[in-house]
Amino acid sequence: MQTPESLDMQFNNMEELKAALSAGENIIYETNSPEETHQLGLTLGRLSNPGQVYTLVGDLGVGKTVFTQGFAAGLGVIGPVNSPTFTIVQVYEEGRMPFYHFDVYRIGDVEEMEEIGYEDMFYGEGACLIEWANLIEEILPDSYVEITIEKDLEKGFEYRKITIAVK
Repeated sequence: MQTPESLDMQFNNMEELKAALSAGENIIYETNSPEETHQLGLTLGRLSNPGQVYTLVGDLGVGKTVFTQGFAAGLGVIGPVNSPTFTIVQVYEEGRMPFYHFDVYRIGDVEEMEEIGYEDMFYGEGACLIEWANLIEEILPDSYVEITIEKDLEKGFEYRKITIAVK
């Protein structure tokens, strides 16, 4: 488990994170501020390749948007990045590849994903990050990276445990 003291070293050693992901290893990070959570997202965004799908799991208020903002910055997206709660997907095309940010929290049926053309995004030339992906598990690709963010108030208000797992 990564400690706050080792975060800077880990975030700067992208090759190590890339190798762990390629090997299918689960990686657990602990962050103690929104800035650290953002930085981890930034690092993962920098490592992202076209066609990769990431799922983002966590309760309301755990920092999914902060992580996503860092991820988008790692892709070269400039400007505000907010959760597309009512539009299901927000497309950002100004980075080094298209970024498809989904929030399926309010989705009524998986058919709504078909209506927006999710397959073109999941299997296209961009990176997808899907909040609340557990609600659409039946249409997720066979391979994706699951990012789980958890709070533990006993360790502090800003503490987050972030697990990155290849599925």
